Amino acid sequence: MIERQFIKEKLKEFEIEKFIYTKIPGAGFSHTKVVRTPLGDKIIIYAAKPGLVVGRKGENIRKITEGLKKNFKLENPQVEIAEIEEPMLNARVVAERIKSSLERFGLMRFKRIGYNMLESVMGAGALGIEILISGRIPSARSRTWRFYQGY
Repeated sequence: MIERQFIKEKLKEFEIEKFIYTKIPGAGFSHTKVVRTPLGDKIIIYAAKPGLVVGRKGENIRKITEGLKKNFKLENPQVEIAEIEEPMLNARVVAERIKSSLERFGLMRFKRIGYNMLESVMGAGALGIEILISGRIPSARSRTWRFYQGY
Protein backbone atom coordinates (compact mmCIF):
# COMPACT_ATOMS: atom_id res chain seq x y z
CA MET A 1 0.00 0.00 0.00
CA ILE A 2 2.82 2.38 0.87
CA GLU A 3 4.60 1.48 -2.37
CA ARG A 4 1.55 2.46 -4.43
CA GLN A 5 1.36 5.81 -2.65
CA PHE A 6 5.06 6.38 -3.33
CA ILE A 7 4.65 5.50 -7.02
CA LYS A 8 1.61 7.78 -7.28
CA GLU A 9 3.55 10.70 -5.76
CA LYS A 10 6.53 10.16 -8.07
CA LEU A 11 4.25 10.00 -11.12
CA LYS A 12 2.67 13.28 -10.02
CA GLU A 13 6.13 14.84 -9.64
CA PHE A 14 7.04 13.63 -13.13
CA GLU A 15 3.85 15.14 -14.58
CA ILE A 16 4.60 18.43 -12.80
CA GLU A 17 8.11 18.45 -14.28
CA LYS A 18 6.73 17.77 -17.75
CA PHE A 19 4.17 20.57 -17.35
CA ILE A 20 6.82 23.09 -16.25
CA TYR A 21 9.15 22.03 -19.08
CA THR A 22 6.47 22.86 -21.64
CA LYS A 23 5.73 26.25 -20.03
CA ILE A 24 9.30 27.62 -20.12
CA PRO A 25 10.97 26.84 -23.45
CA GLY A 26 14.45 28.23 -23.98
CA ALA A 27 15.15 28.91 -20.30
CA GLY A 28 17.65 26.08 -19.92
CA PHE A 29 15.35 23.99 -17.73
CA SER A 30 17.19 21.27 -15.82
CA HIS A 31 14.88 19.66 -13.27
CA THR A 32 12.38 20.31 -10.50
CA LYS A 33 12.21 19.36 -6.87
CA VAL A 34 8.87 19.04 -5.05
CA VAL A 35 9.00 19.57 -1.28
CA ARG A 36 5.93 18.96 0.85
CA THR A 37 5.48 21.57 3.60
CA PRO A 38 2.67 22.17 6.12
CA LEU A 39 1.69 25.36 4.26
CA GLY A 40 1.50 23.65 0.86
CA ASP A 41 3.77 22.28 -1.80
CA LYS A 42 7.04 24.02 -2.60
CA ILE A 43 8.28 23.51 -6.16
CA ILE A 44 11.90 24.43 -6.86
CA ILE A 45 12.71 24.93 -10.55
CA TYR A 46 16.36 24.62 -11.54
CA ALA A 47 17.17 26.52 -14.74
CA ALA A 48 20.18 27.99 -16.51
CA LYS A 49 18.39 31.30 -17.17
CA PRO A 50 16.17 32.09 -14.17
CA GLY A 51 15.16 35.47 -15.61
CA LEU A 52 13.27 33.77 -18.43
CA VAL A 53 11.49 31.53 -15.93
CA VAL A 54 10.29 34.54 -13.94
CA GLY A 55 9.19 36.54 -16.98
CA ARG A 56 8.20 40.19 -17.03
CA LYS A 57 6.86 41.22 -13.64
CA GLY A 58 6.59 37.55 -12.67
CA GLU A 59 3.94 36.68 -15.25
CA ASN A 60 5.43 33.27 -16.09
CA ILE A 61 5.49 32.26 -12.44
CA ARG A 62 1.86 33.32 -12.06
CA LYS A 63 0.90 31.20 -15.07
CA ILE A 64 2.81 28.24 -13.68
CA THR A 65 1.20 28.50 -10.23
CA GLU A 66 -2.28 28.85 -11.75
CA GLY A 67 -1.62 25.81 -13.94
CA LEU A 68 -0.38 23.82 -10.96
CA LYS A 69 -3.50 24.72 -8.97
CA LYS A 70 -5.83 23.86 -11.83
CA ASN A 71 -4.19 20.78 -13.37
CA PHE A 72 -2.67 19.07 -10.33
CA LYS A 73 -5.07 20.19 -7.56
CA LEU A 74 -2.31 21.74 -5.44
CA GLU A 75 -3.85 24.05 -2.86
CA ASN A 76 -0.98 26.48 -2.22
CA PRO A 77 1.95 25.89 -4.59
CA GLN A 78 4.98 28.05 -3.87
CA VAL A 79 7.26 28.27 -6.90
CA GLU A 80 10.93 28.97 -6.24
CA ILE A 81 13.65 29.33 -8.87
CA ALA A 82 17.28 28.27 -8.48
CA GLU A 83 20.08 28.87 -10.94
CA ILE A 84 22.34 26.06 -12.11
CA GLU A 85 25.94 26.83 -11.15
CA GLU A 86 27.51 25.37 -14.31
CA PRO A 87 24.91 24.84 -17.05
CA MET A 88 27.37 23.23 -19.46
CA LEU A 89 27.77 20.29 -17.06
CA ASN A 90 24.05 19.50 -17.20
CA ALA A 91 23.08 17.02 -19.93
CA ARG A 92 19.55 18.35 -20.44
CA VAL A 93 20.76 21.93 -20.91
CA VAL A 94 23.46 20.85 -23.37
CA ALA A 95 20.94 18.80 -25.37
CA GLU A 96 18.58 21.79 -25.48
CA ARG A 97 21.39 24.02 -26.75
CA ILE A 98 22.33 21.49 -29.43
CA LYS A 99 18.69 21.36 -30.52
CA SER A 100 18.36 25.13 -30.72
CA SER A 101 21.67 25.41 -32.60
CA LEU A 102 20.54 22.84 -35.15
CA GLU A 103 17.29 24.77 -35.62
CA ARG A 104 19.08 28.10 -35.94
CA PHE A 105 22.07 27.22 -38.14
CA GLY A 106 20.60 24.34 -40.13
CA LEU A 107 21.39 20.69 -40.38
CA MET A 108 24.40 21.05 -42.66
CA ARG A 109 26.52 22.51 -39.86
CA PHE A 110 25.90 19.64 -37.46
CA LYS A 111 29.59 18.68 -37.24
CA ARG A 112 30.61 22.19 -36.24
CA ILE A 113 27.79 22.33 -33.68
CA GLY A 114 28.82 18.95 -32.24
CA TYR A 115 32.48 19.86 -31.93
CA ASN A 116 31.72 23.33 -30.51
CA MET A 117 29.51 21.81 -27.81
CA LEU A 118 32.21 19.23 -27.12
CA GLU A 119 34.78 21.96 -26.56
CA SER A 120 32.49 24.12 -24.41
CA VAL A 121 31.53 21.21 -22.14
CA MET A 122 35.14 20.09 -21.73
CA GLY A 123 36.11 23.71 -21.06
CA ALA A 124 33.51 23.84 -18.28
CA GLY A 125 35.41 21.13 -16.42
CA ALA A 126 33.88 17.83 -17.50
CA LEU A 127 36.05 14.71 -17.41
CA GLY A 128 34.48 13.32 -20.56
CA ILE A 129 31.59 13.73 -22.96
CA GLU A 130 29.86 11.80 -25.71
CA ILE A 131 27.36 13.45 -28.05
CA LEU A 132 25.23 11.34 -30.39
CA ILE A 133 23.42 13.11 -33.23
CA SER A 134 21.29 10.74 -35.26
CA GLY A 135 18.77 10.92 -38.06
CA ARG A 136 18.72 11.95 -41.68
CA ILE A 137 21.10 14.82 -41.19
CA PRO A 138 23.60 14.95 -44.06
CA SER A 139 21.64 12.88 -46.57
CA ALA A 140 18.49 10.86 -47.15
CA ARG A 141 19.82 7.89 -45.17
CA SER A 142 19.65 7.79 -41.39
CA ARG A 143 22.95 7.74 -39.63
CA THR A 144 24.36 8.32 -36.14
CA TRP A 145 27.26 10.69 -35.64
CA ARG A 146 29.31 10.29 -32.47
CA PHE A 147 31.45 13.04 -30.96
CA TYR A 148 33.44 12.09 -27.87
CA GLN A 149 36.35 13.27 -25.78
CA GLY A 150 37.85 12.34 -22.40
CA TYR A 151 36.82 9.38 -20.26
